[in-house]
Amino acid sequence: MDRARRTRSALVGGLAALGLAIAGLATGGTASADAAPGAKDTGSRAATGTQAAGTEAAAGARAVPKHAVTGYWQNFNNGATVQKLSQVQNQYDIIAVAFADATGTPGQVTFNLDSAGLGGYTVDQFKADIKAKKAAGKSVIISVGGERGAVAVNSSAAATNFANSVYSLMQQYGFDGVDIDLENGLNSTYMTQALKSLRQKAGSGLVLTMAPQTIDMQNKNNEYFKTALNVKDFLTVVNMQYYNSGSMLGCDGKVYSQGSVDFLTALACIQLEGGLAPSQVGIGTPASTRGAGSGYVAPSVVNNALNCLAKGTNCGSFKPSKTYPGIRGAMTWSTNWDAANGNAWSNAVGPHVHGLP
Repeated sequence: MDRARRTRSALVGGLAALGLAIAGLATGGTASADAAPGAKDTGSRAATGTQAAGTEAAAGARAVPKHAVTGYWQNFNNGATVQKLSQVQNQYDIIAVAFADATGTPGQVTFNLDSAGLGGYTVDQFKADIKAKKAAGKSVIISVGGERGAVAVNSSAAATNFANSVYSLMQQYGFDGVDIDLENGLNSTYMTQALKSLRQKAGSGLVLTMAPQTIDMQNKNNEYFKTALNVKDFLTVVNMQYYNSGSMLGCDGKVYSQGSVDFLTALACIQLEGGLAPSQVGIGTPASTRGAGSGYVAPSVVNNALNCLAKGTNCGSFKPSKTYPGIRGAMTWSTNWDAANGNAWSNAVGPHVHGLP
């Protein structure tokens, strides 16, 4: 996700999936959706305590709902509808402000409101809108990364700088937490250190989300997946980006192409059977065809995938061997592209997510 529409090659994804298949790195090889050897039945292992941690409220903020909709709000104008935070559609429970900026200090981030690009939107108005969204029961978090993000946490010092600077932004603007959208590499050791330090500072109300690419969550040895598992005691949700991807492996060892309900369900199954609680898994899709280079699916496909995972209905050729009624929900890039498309995504997916069992 970035200021410009991202256009990773589908060929890259297909080759990556093929390589992983040859290497035997898929989590499971049958339709039973079991996790990798030694990790069976871990799909619900983290549920006790994890969902509570992910839904406890920070001071002045309501708990994240059991089933939640996440949307990225663009702090820039790239042709989508320019919005003030106050104009974000009410269906969004978590609003991720995109993006924090790197500084010259390793790991440190800052935030610069693009007032000029947003029609004169002032910092005071922005802060007031965050406060109002929180009063309405929403969580507003700061997203770090994007396709062109240059934030790197590759040392203990950088981890400390990251935690301190994110916490400072939370205090300065009223953010409820942070979204990790690092698309150019992630070190699980130091990012884990940074996030645990941030949790100590912010307390149990910290809202922590992640938006890995599909390749980042193909197996538990990937740095992103390891980070998610390392912080699962307080992780709110992983909203993987099911777009700009190409073909990838599902949890049954078969290769699936983006743009289908099977792609959403068979890849979500890897996370669900790989150690994350259902409440920590969400489906991320573009709000319109203009929101991504590839992988757009109609909102009805998102809803079908959620039904398949939560209730075992509306599945495609892939059907998980069990249901995950606690699945958290869905995410989109972005609230701005959603608005440009008449809020079609949130009007369809939002009520559906909130109506899950």
